[in-house]
Amino acid sequence: MSGKIRDYSKLASDILTIVKADNVVNVTRCATRLRLVLKASTPEMKEQLSQLTGVITAVESGGQMQIVIGTHVGEVYDAFIKLGEMENLSSDDAPKGSILNRLVATMSAVFAPFIYVLAAAGILQGILILVNLAFPMFAETGTYQVFSFISWAPFTFLPIFIAVTASRHFKSNMYIAIACCAALVSPTWAEMAGTIASGQAITFFNIPLSETVYTSSVLPPLILVWLLSYLEHFIEKRIPSVVRSLFVPLICLVIMVPLTILIIGPISSGAATAIANGYNFLAENVPFLAAGIIGSIWQVIVIFGVHWGVTPMVLANFDLYGRDSFQAFQTIAVIAQVGAALAVFLKTRNKEMKGVSLSAFITGIFGITEPAIYGVTLRLKKPFIYGCISGGIGAIVASFFNPYYYAYAGLPGVLTTVNAISKDNPSSFIGIVVGSLIALVGPVVLAQFFGTGETRADDQELTQELATGEPLMTVDGPKNPILAPLAGDIVPLSQVQDEVFASGVMGNGVAIEPSDNNVYAPFSGTVSAVFDSKHAVGLTSKDGVELLIHVGLDTVNMHGEGFHYFVKQDQEVQAGEPLLSFDSEKIQAAGYVATTIVVVPNSNELKDMLITEKTHVERNDIILNFN
Repeated sequence: MSGKIRDYSKLASDILTIVKADNVVNVTRCATRLRLVLKASTPEMKEQLSQLTGVITAVESGGQMQIVIGTHVGEVYDAFIKLGEMENLSSDDAPKGSILNRLVATMSAVFAPFIYVLAAAGILQGILILVNLAFPMFAETGTYQVFSFISWAPFTFLPIFIAVTASRHFKSNMYIAIACCAALVSPTWAEMAGTIASGQAITFFNIPLSETVYTSSVLPPLILVWLLSYLEHFIEKRIPSVVRSLFVPLICLVIMVPLTILIIGPISSGAATAIANGYNFLAENVPFLAAGIIGSIWQVIVIFGVHWGVTPMVLANFDLYGRDSFQAFQTIAVIAQVGAALAVFLKTRNKEMKGVSLSAFITGIFGITEPAIYGVTLRLKKPFIYGCISGGIGAIVASFFNPYYYAYAGLPGVLTTVNAISKDNPSSFIGIVVGSLIALVGPVVLAQFFGTGETRADDQELTQELATGEPLMTVDGPKNPILAPLAGDIVPLSQVQDEVFASGVMGNGVAIEPSDNNVYAPFSGTVSAVFDSKHAVGLTSKDGVELLIHVGLDTVNMHGEGFHYFVKQDQEVQAGEPLLSFDSEKIQAAGYVATTIVVVPNSNELKDMLITEKTHVERNDIILNFN
């Protein structure tokens, strides 16, 4: 792209007018987003920000108002800082947020890293259900037993997964946390709990122990690691450094494990059970009401990021009763948004929107609805509403069939409907199928009658405004291919756990799980963007192709720790020249992933961009090409 086609000072001024300078506690930026910590925000404020020319979308997450701008965010940031006189703002001044927001943020940080492991285990359980239906004798084979215990292992040892992610979130020693949580799922403790349950008392310093077991539990290990973070830091300050490495874990173990099995475990497990029983009471006595609520508003809950809060309740249901109706209705809500993406694909005459909606539809089949929501349905608004209406109706209809899930689904969706199959409750699966069909077809029908809400009805290429807020431009002439800037496994962009990149609004491209810690220039051109955090670099090729290479997700929060630049702004580079390096171990230790995003922000200006079909690339392999 040639020339400067936005007035960045005006955009910064417009943002400042909406959020108010005295309302800004802190301001930072990453490679694509202006990140504001505000004293107060409103839905109207976020809507106004999203409508600004030059803003792709505004997302409120992690206590921040994240304004997605693209690779030119640096210019907006500089203008924003200058206009608001905010050079001396510090994140130390940021409010901690409400208890609810902090709880939700904690649940998200704890469960998001391993949710796909639980999803894979749930799908394996669903496959075993289908195989057993087709071949009843299979359940008596050793092969079934092996696959069965594989599918249940992540749930059995769930406290250990929680120990890893929670220790990163609460900044405690991961290995001490694992040791404490491993003690909770020890077979010896399970035997002791069984003995207590049979009526025989066991005491700890004359204090009777509870029969609570902690396999598949959520709240006990989570609270354990939270309190451990305080205890560990308290002890470290008071023990000489020469013996600290030995005595800190020793003291933590002998305090936290007994404290959990005596107090924390019974109380937190009881709380989770009470919440689960409260939902179950509503679902069993007024099932259509529970179904209607979940089916219609679940995706709204997802948007606000509070969906992780129900995970302990769902897991408690499976642990206590071996089944759960919440995920049955949740599945129908998910499929409704998949249907809404399908509705846009069938209705739109915009070729680019067809591509985006089809991609969102396909990823939605696997239970991943962020591309559908942020890239299609919520952007157009009407399809999102159609999905909520259809999800509610589908769930209400399903509720009359007594539907339950009998295996946990990490990502409820089309593929997990088999989790509702049960010989003892054959109507369960029928209800899920009927409800899911209503949820899938409903948005398609509504869109045909009432439209998709698109502002452009003619068959044009998707305007640059949809992708970057800029007017459509054309980059003429042949283009050289884009080479892999580092070696690693290719991941479809739609599978990246960042709704902005996954939805494609930042441009088309790929993600790479790196096997190398160095990033090299994938073509000859100019360095168009560098960042204080050093986690990303923007390039412009000699033939007009813009490229953003973004190392890791949310690694802007590392503030440059573990990253090093070899280039500077406006520097001319040749293909194969080193751009930056990163320390993948430091990224992992900080609780992030090194997944590297390679996107072309001006891909809408380019004709027929082809993405490699390879699953693994070496440096200098072609990953993006142009016809």
